[in-house]
Amino acid sequence: MSVEASKTAGGPPRTRDRKPPTVRTRRVFYALATVFVLFLAASSAPSPLYAIYQQHWHFSAWVLTVVFALYVVGLLAALLVVGGLSDHVGRRPVLAAAVGLEVLALVTFLAAEDVGVLALARVLQGIATGAATTTLSAALVDLEPARGRAGMFTAVAPLAGLAAGAVGSGLLVELAPAPTRLVYAVLLVGMLASAVVVAGMRETSGRRPGALGSLRPRVGLPAHLRPDILPVVPVMVSGWALAGMYLSLGPSVAADLLGLRSALLGGLVVGLLVGPGAMAVFLLRGRAATALLVPGALLLGGGTLTSLVGIRADAAWAAALGTILAGAGLGTSVLAAMGTVARVARPHERGEVFATANVISYLGNSVPAVLGGIAVTVLGLRTATEIYAVTIAVIALLALLLHVRRLRTERTTATPAPAGDQRPREIR
Repeated sequence: MSVEASKTAGGPPRTRDRKPPTVRTRRVFYALATVFVLFLAASSAPSPLYAIYQQHWHFSAWVLTVVFALYVVGLLAALLVVGGLSDHVGRRPVLAAAVGLEVLALVTFLAAEDVGVLALARVLQGIATGAATTTLSAALVDLEPARGRAGMFTAVAPLAGLAAGAVGSGLLVELAPAPTRLVYAVLLVGMLASAVVVAGMRETSGRRPGALGSLRPRVGLPAHLRPDILPVVPVMVSGWALAGMYLSLGPSVAADLLGLRSALLGGLVVGLLVGPGAMAVFLLRGRAATALLVPGALLLGGGTLTSLVGIRADAAWAAALGTILAGAGLGTSVLAAMGTVARVARPHERGEVFATANVISYLGNSVPAVLGGIAVTVLGLRTATEIYAVTIAVIALLALLLHVRRLRTERTTATPAPAGDQRPREIR
């Protein structure tokens, strides 16, 4: 059966029948992966600037986490409404709209003079990022030049982008003039280049009826995908909850609890988490996604607790070590989750399924961060940080226990029947 015939039949294309990618296809694949990184870099760039905004505009930690959450509200709205749209109208129109909205968001950042305009810019950026990430994920799978490559890139791009945005923004704040303007100007140039990439790419997904119906907000997974995807949900939540903590409160923890009062160090705190995460994805890209959940959960939980010990002991080195370990766990768990989605989703399901996976990730990223911001106001930064870290470690442990239980169940159902027992046994 040919690839096109397989698509028509509703099943995934068979890898052995796939035509070798052309040079142009490979170039577009890597260009879109770069655009993916750029979107996420733009999303983390404001993190090292929040301390400057607070000094200039005098708002509390609670307001800070609300600004962070508004970004995620916009992102989730985009995932829910247009997450599956590219499956119907094609990838290019949705990507073009996302790039245009991101340009508008960056211009709004450049013009921001108070926290209200900053919040508006973050909402616009969230909508643009939500529309872009799910569509880019699907487009990368469409163009995949080698089996498993798309899953690796959809996992590494967010982490690499978050690291590049936070560290790059911190560097510009420390070493360059106009710290609240220059970073957005640089990103604006990159986004204009992204517009050229999108304009020049060929369409990778055919049009299908039902575009208006796809705009109806919904979250769900096709029944045949649930056994593969649901087991990785707890580790997705714990990993992205940790990322949300670092992106919203990480620089404050570094400054107020560890005495590291520098915008560059604030950016490096985020980089120490997501940088090792991106490296873990790259190093483990050839491993089966199902084999990565256990080490991911162990590194997440253990690293988070190590960081907590460092914070309690006022030992920056221990906090940094724990952050690196937790970051490696974050990358491993993201690779397990997104690799699973890329492997099992059929071509006509990819946009919607990636949207659902991203909704789960960003709910885990935003809701705990907002609750953490409220806890900081009520309980203080140290107590709130300790509660947050312990909760993440507990969820990671839960993910590990659920995975072990599922493996035992699979072994039991796959056990051969005793001699003389001809009843069929289910093999999952």
